[in-house]
Amino acid sequence: MEILTIQPFLKYFTNIRERTMRVARCVPADKIDWSYAPNKFTLGDLLRHIAVAERYLFAENIQGNASRYTTHGPELANTLPEIFALMERLHAESMDIFAKLTDTDLQGKCYNAGGLEMATWKWLRSMTEHEIHHRGQIYIYLGILDVSTPPLYGLTSEEVRARSHS
Repeated sequence: MEILTIQPFLKYFTNIRERTMRVARCVPADKIDWSYAPNKFTLGDLLRHIAVAERYLFAENIQGNASRYTTHGPELANTLPEIFALMERLHAESMDIFAKLTDTDLQGKCYNAGGLEMATWKWLRSMTEHEIHHRGQIYIYLGILDVSTPPLYGLTSEEVRARSHS
């Protein structure tokens, strides 16, 4: 997917975030600090990481700035309501930054977190892949905890198979 103009991308990324938030709202408040193993992301870490990486890594880099990502820890937001507020605030800030990108800006270059030069539109595409990756982790974590989650696109695989013609 090449991003040639910003408005369709903003709509697409809004949909990505809506799907992420649907599963994020399934996280039980008493499991925010749960992880499958020591020294691995907790559910709260994953949610905070999505928020701060978008704003302080991707949004900074596309403006020609170095990353400002320093933590995804509970000092940023400790409870689910605080985490959701952080996610909403940083996402709004990021979307304001992205909305200012011109078609020329999208074709221009930025430096990613590793210091490699790349097209700005490709860095935005990487941001969506990053969020989708971590959303998948949230689904897995919740599955391990036996927490019910919404189907990603409205139907479960069982419902798709039941409606399919053999």
